[in-house]
Amino acid sequence: MLKPILSFIDRCSGASGFVSALIVLPLIFATVYEVVSRYVFNAPTIWAYELGYMATGANFLLGAAFTLREKGHIRIDILYQVFTPKTRALVDLAGYTFLMLPVCLWLSYRLGFYAWEAFESGERSGESAWNPIVWPYRIIFFVGITTLTLQGIAQWCRALRVLLAKQDDTSEINYNG
Repeated sequence: MLKPILSFIDRCSGASGFVSALIVLPLIFATVYEVVSRYVFNAPTIWAYELGYMATGANFLLGAAFTLREKGHIRIDILYQVFTPKTRALVDLAGYTFLMLPVCLWLSYRLGFYAWEAFESGERSGESAWNPIVWPYRIIFFVGITTLTLQGIAQWCRALRVLLAKQDDTSEINYNG
């Protein structure tokens, strides 16, 4: 019963990571266009700066869940690697329970309202002459953190399964942190 849900969350994180990777392409285009426009034609754009920081933020936020799924977040490996799978699961369970999940759940909740308020008010960035609306960017904040939260819950479930498994059953769960 739990395995299909965890698999679905993993696929959502993979899709989020794929979109994150695709965002790099317009970021590269906008940066090259701005450099050529500014230094070759002496005609800087009004949109490249904001597009750049929005695309970079979207890349970071949408890639976070994928990075967690692939175990790419920073941890102190010199200690973690010498632990048994059950000890690693206990460390992960504590980290997810007391640090990551409370913060991510709160952020997901608040960012949903943050995006909605920007949509209702028609809020604009106010950072440049381009002055784009910000609700699409805020929705990406919400989606990125919510996907990270779901992936954190999936990792929490996996750690709990390892912790509750019999000693011989931990290899079947394929838990490496």
